[in-house]
Amino acid sequence: MKNSSLFIVLQRMRKPFLVLIITYTIAIVGLLIIDGVDNNGNPYNMTIFDAFYFVTYTATTIGFGETPYEFTYAQRIWVSASIYITVLGWFYAVGTLVSLLQDKLFIREIKRTKFKRQVESIKEKFIIILGYNQITNEIVNRAIEQGIRAVIIEKDETKANEAILENFTPTVPVLVADAHSAWAIEYAGIKSKYCKGLVSLFEDDSLNLRIALTSKLLNPYVKLVVKSTTKNHSDNLKDLDVEIVANPFSIISSEISMALTAPNLLKLEKWIYRMEDLNASLPLFPKGKYIICGYGRMGQHIYKRLKYYNIEAQFVEIDRGKGRNFTSDDFMHITYGNADDKDLLQEVGIEDAVAIISATNDDTTNLSVLATAKKLNPKIMTIARENEMEDFSIFKSAKIDHIFMPSRILINKTTNALINPLSDRFIRLMSKEDDKWASSLVRDLSSKIDEFPLLKEITIDKKNAFMVYEAIDKKEEITLKLFTRSLYNRDKENNIIPLLLQRGEEYILLPSLEEKIQKNDAILFACDENAQSDIEYICQNIYEFHYALTGKEKSTIFKKD
Repeated sequence: MKNSSLFIVLQRMRKPFLVLIITYTIAIVGLLIIDGVDNNGNPYNMTIFDAFYFVTYTATTIGFGETPYEFTYAQRIWVSASIYITVLGWFYAVGTLVSLLQDKLFIREIKRTKFKRQVESIKEKFIIILGYNQITNEIVNRAIEQGIRAVIIEKDETKANEAILENFTPTVPVLVADAHSAWAIEYAGIKSKYCKGLVSLFEDDSLNLRIALTSKLLNPYVKLVVKSTTKNHSDNLKDLDVEIVANPFSIISSEISMALTAPNLLKLEKWIYRMEDLNASLPLFPKGKYIICGYGRMGQHIYKRLKYYNIEAQFVEIDRGKGRNFTSDDFMHITYGNADDKDLLQEVGIEDAVAIISATNDDTTNLSVLATAKKLNPKIMTIARENEMEDFSIFKSAKIDHIFMPSRILINKTTNALINPLSDRFIRLMSKEDDKWASSLVRDLSSKIDEFPLLKEITIDKKNAFMVYEAIDKKEEITLKLFTRSLYNRDKENNIIPLLLQRGEEYILLPSLEEKIQKNDAILFACDENAQSDIEYICQNIYEFHYALTGKEKSTIFKKD
């Protein structure tokens, strides 16, 4: 009750209501005890109803005349005084009401009530987004494209208004509140059966941990996507059973590792994230001396990868405090100073280096460093960290060889994990394979489908694949080959490659087309548009399913087999 707008109205309007009641009472009592006369000159006393009726319309200065009979001078004198009293009471009440309608607390409670009502009206899958910025804006848009609603909690009212003005379709409810507040997360619908997940990508690791703890206490079954930038914090999140821990710097170092040892794996990952097609050039990273500018979180993750492959690295860091835990060895060295200083770059051996990585949290510094390095060594490979998404065109124009954008990585990781969970699992499983395996898959995808295959996830249940589920229930033997049947030409097969099959806790990478399908299996396909459409029809349409299974048209009331 204490947080409701109704309570605020009752609390603020208590005195005005009392003033109105008292002034009305005084005016009515006076009219009841003062004698009047009727049309025949006989004494007459007003009833309570007549007195209340007369005071009601005169108090608001409307005035319909004297009723039920003409007043005596005594009554008129009393009415004159009563009008001043009641009108002042109304002025006080109306003034208080206007002040209340402008009160920030009241407006906030009205908005919260509206927000809660909007969330309760959502009867389809939705995700809760904590904080509104460029990253979460893109996540909301991608979720909506996949038919998943979104709910936003943002502490900054200006940013919250920006989210409202974004005019998402369908509407995205926005609540102005602290993201770590238990009541705010509960208002956002974390306990709803339609809540698909919660996203917390704040820069503050401790805040993310607090949100994860609160969310798991409110609903231990909700899927969480939480940002982490350190191993210790990631371990803490995993101890809380957080399903998706998004560490952009760890992902970047992993991608660099792929580029060094298995570039075709990185090509597959970029295709899955819809960043490049399969005909793009291989992201090859040379082996030799690397110069890393910035011994921060990203630099330290890259440090570990390069050390694992025994690759020499030279660090340049402006802040001496960041290198306190640095341990020099045969492959790693650190120098303090401005990384865009020509003399310093020459001192650390820019002419002999094969690559330079500018990994600071300032885009201007990163661009300046790489421009200077390119002048000193035109053949050097340039690798940059891009912090702001709006700077993408500037980085692209700078002709940098490889750009790593933590914000874009967070978007890809989050949307893939929440909206396309099998794709996310496929990336994690394939990263354990070698470049030969990846090269073979790239070749098969390109030759059998095209350079930019689509991804299709399907779950064999009553909702998503009713016909297949029912056939399995009837003990029919269904294999993955069923989905290769073209519904346009029975003599042809669709361009499909099954990438992953999930059966309970078991995952089968690149399953055979002869693999038998079971109820509740989840399957990830690579396919083209025609095959994608056919998969949906086979799963849901009785006639298309019969044709795909038997190669014959199913009889109808108009046509017999």
